[in-house]
Amino acid sequence: MPVHEKMLAIQNALKKKRSALVAFSGGVDSSVLAALAYRALEERALAVTADAPTLAPGELDNAKKVAGEIGIKHILIFYDELDEPGFAKNPVDRCYYCKKGLIRELKKIAEQNGIDTIIEGTNYSDLKAHRPGHRAVTEEGIYNPYIEFRVTKEEIRGMARKLKLSVADKPSMACLSSRFPYGQMITHEALKRVGEAEVHIRKIGFEVVRVRDHGGIARIEIMPDKMPKFLEMRGAIASEFKKLGFSYVTLDILGFRSGSMDEELFKS
Repeated sequence: MPVHEKMLAIQNALKKKRSALVAFSGGVDSSVLAALAYRALEERALAVTADAPTLAPGELDNAKKVAGEIGIKHILIFYDELDEPGFAKNPVDRCYYCKKGLIRELKKIAEQNGIDTIIEGTNYSDLKAHRPGHRAVTEEGIYNPYIEFRVTKEEIRGMARKLKLSVADKPSMACLSSRFPYGQMITHEALKRVGEAEVHIRKIGFEVVRVRDHGGIARIEIMPDKMPKFLEMRGAIASEFKKLGFSYVTLDILGFRSGSMDEELFKS
């Protein structure tokens, strides 16, 4: 099915809902979903963003901006994943606990606003990766049109361009908890540190970056073609990271990989 037909199919499916709450991060997946929900339901669509410690710096402002572009009603809630039993210990199914708790809070907002359907934007491509959070989505009966209509990540970017959304080419931005090896305790202080470290790297010219926190060691992932420039700046970067509390600063020569902490899970 061509992309424009999938867009229409999603809109038509959403029109059949009396109302919908969109779990809205401001990334490309949830932004397209919010735009299609607004087209289908207008004032009966609501976007909800969780202001959480694991949200990367700048992402909350970005979500506000994109919601304004779309025109959808947008509200913020505070949600601290570290309060969820089992989350802070960072087990391999960490995202399950987070998603369960977030859905609990979204259901409260939906009830308060008389909304009977919650939708979220896991895309069809995501199902190939380690996604324990999707199990919680399924268990809680959350509607996911991208899965129903088999919409891939690349197709969603195509939809974002058709909708003229500013996030069409925005790099993926996983929550900050993905920066820690499974089994390493996640704390508010550690989340703040990796967030600040990534902000610094972006400010000096590296848009796509992950700072993985291996205790006192920072493992930095950037695009391979940017490495020569990075190495020219290595002294200043190391100095800044040491101020943030890292004892050692390393550059991962394999470069940026989404979900690189999951690689150990699939070793043969």
